[in-house]
Amino acid sequence: MTPFRDTEGSPAGAAPGGTAAPPRAPALWSAAKWIVPIVVGLTVYLLPQPDGIKSGGWAVLAIFTGTVLGLILQPLPLGAVALVGLTMTMITGTLEPDVALGGFAEPTIWLIVAAFFISLGITKTGLGRRIALMFVRALGRSSLGLAYGITLTDLVLAPATPSNTARSGGVIHPVIRSLSTNAGSHPGDESRRKLGAYLSVTAMQINAVTSAMFLTSMAANPLVQKLAADHGIHLTWTNWALAALVPGLVALLVLPALLYRVFPPAERATPEAPRQAREQLAALGPMSRQEWTMAGVFVLLLLLWSVGGQVWDLSATVSAFTGVALLLVTGVLTWEDLAAEKAAWTTLVWFSVLVMMAGQLQELGVIDWFSRTITDATSGVGWEWAFVVLTLVYFFSHYLFASNTAHVAAMYAAFLTAATATGAPPVMAALVLGFVSSLYGGLTHYASGPAPVLFGGGYVTLGEWWRTGLIAAGADIVIWMGVGGAWLKLLGRW
Repeated sequence: MTPFRDTEGSPAGAAPGGTAAPPRAPALWSAAKWIVPIVVGLTVYLLPQPDGIKSGGWAVLAIFTGTVLGLILQPLPLGAVALVGLTMTMITGTLEPDVALGGFAEPTIWLIVAAFFISLGITKTGLGRRIALMFVRALGRSSLGLAYGITLTDLVLAPATPSNTARSGGVIHPVIRSLSTNAGSHPGDESRRKLGAYLSVTAMQINAVTSAMFLTSMAANPLVQKLAADHGIHLTWTNWALAALVPGLVALLVLPALLYRVFPPAERATPEAPRQAREQLAALGPMSRQEWTMAGVFVLLLLLWSVGGQVWDLSATVSAFTGVALLLVTGVLTWEDLAAEKAAWTTLVWFSVLVMMAGQLQELGVIDWFSRTITDATSGVGWEWAFVVLTLVYFFSHYLFASNTAHVAAMYAAFLTAATATGAPPVMAALVLGFVSSLYGGLTHYASGPAPVLFGGGYVTLGEWWRTGLIAAGADIVIWMGVGGAWLKLLGRW
């Protein structure tokens, strides 16, 4: 269902073996990207509406299905696809305009927009790159040490960088390219396996883990929080981070070593890397006023997100905008910077539409119907085994998605409802499915925002990317459901 894409998100233009694709293939594929969402949406609409779904619910499901497929296949840019889906809900009379446009008033959406601006500050000031170089200087005498340096960089940046694509594209990927090039490892030839290939796949899998560890480290996590709250399950920044702490740290320790063994770099020793990092740090000079300011705002945001709700009754969204306002007042960011951050405004549009549709599916009874169907399929077994099955289905269904957020909006609420209906403890189910909503981002080269950035570097073949993604997925499942399950038991979550 999901196309293989190049770094620009368009279908790959060559047939297997490197030969040119048939001239008609691009035109046929372009037509299919329009036809498939329309046909599938109409098919869903024409199916008999099950009992228990309120008036209009089945039509919302049809439009939602077509919109999600459009976001996967992208006949138009993401924001444009979402606007078409939004218009369909109104022009068909399925939803009134005040309801259809309600997603734009969701605080969760604006938290994500603010998060993009905070991520921009980290990359614009150079603070992220400086942190990465410091870890390379300390740990970079071997390729495994470099991998752990990248791991620590991602971990340090993750709590206050909800755009995991910004972490990978703006900080990690440029460092990987520089290290690999200096080691004689270049994309597109055999030298790629000297260093660049190993660091690229490791960076992807590490990013998936750090994205799962904090409520504010991946854009879809606040949506998980909202959908869980709609079910009466309240997740806070603190209880999320505490629940993810042990399995997350274990995964960060295991994955670089595991990938080093199953996908080893040809260059094991990298004695020049620390020297090069020292030279680059010297060229950067002492930390600038803007870097110090960004670091101060970074620490303040961690404080506000972790205890601000309990001490000052500040929501995560208010805390995020406090950080953005400080960056504007201090001159770290300008209004022109914010206006030019196209990814933030695009996310505002398509995320708002998905959240609105997901809310209407819940309101009109579609989610309850779907969850009953899933529950019936897992009846007759204990909740523990039923939850394992549901979690694995939810995890590997991500092969059909090109976005964590689209997957969460489409399926999280239904699987959470089904899990709790089998008897799974609500908070545990909400957290585990929330963690999975980040972890499956490393499955394929299109699975999440960082994937096409790192895959597009050219160091890893398609087969290598999918194979290492599946191996890392197996390790993640064992760690997060084994070690993580025991940790949640110790915390009293089940």
